Amino acid sequence: MKRSLLCTLSLLAVLFTPVWAQQSYSTDNTRVELASLRQDVMLLTQRVGELTMTVEQLNRDNNALQGKLGQSFATVEQVNAAVAEMNRSLQGALADQKRETLAQVSGQMERLARQTQAAIDAVAKNQATRPAVQTSFTEEFPKEGINYTVQPGDTLAVIARKNNAKLKDIINANKIADQSKIMVGQTLFIPQGK
Repeated sequence: MKRSLLCTLSLLAVLFTPVWAQQSYSTDNTRVELASLRQDVMLLTQRVGELTMTVEQLNRDNNALQGKLGQSFATVEQVNAAVAEMNRSLQGALADQKRETLAQVSGQMERLARQTQAAIDAVAKNQATRPAVQTSFTEEFPKEGINYTVQPGDTLAVIARKNNAKLKDIINANKIADQSKIMVGQTLFIPQGK
């Protein structure tokens, strides 16, 4: 600020110095300084004009934005209240969905329980009608014979036919309680003779 005041005072001093005093300065120097000062003043005036126009444009833009926005601002309390309401609504929807899902699962479990019970009842009924499995074995079979390895597709009846043996002798010799339980690769004693 002091510098600009000194520059202004220097300029005024040069402009208002009496003519006889100005002659003591070199004429060329004075003219150059005066031209330079005039040019600086012109540039400053132009820049001030540009800045004035920019400020005016900013004021117009600001007024236009305020007109568009109007009173559409929400307070923090209003935003918090809206979020809390959305949260309550979401919690209610989740609770309803949970009740519906639990009701569906409960219904499916009841149906599955009925189906399981029906299957158990059917198995129990079939077990009751199934012939008793032979659990007593006799020693009345030939003690001489061959070993036979069970092949895929073999049943005790097929094995007896292949080896010309009696089914009852094979069952007694191997103490087979359930004829359906022979396994491929199992070795059986096949009584021969008698």
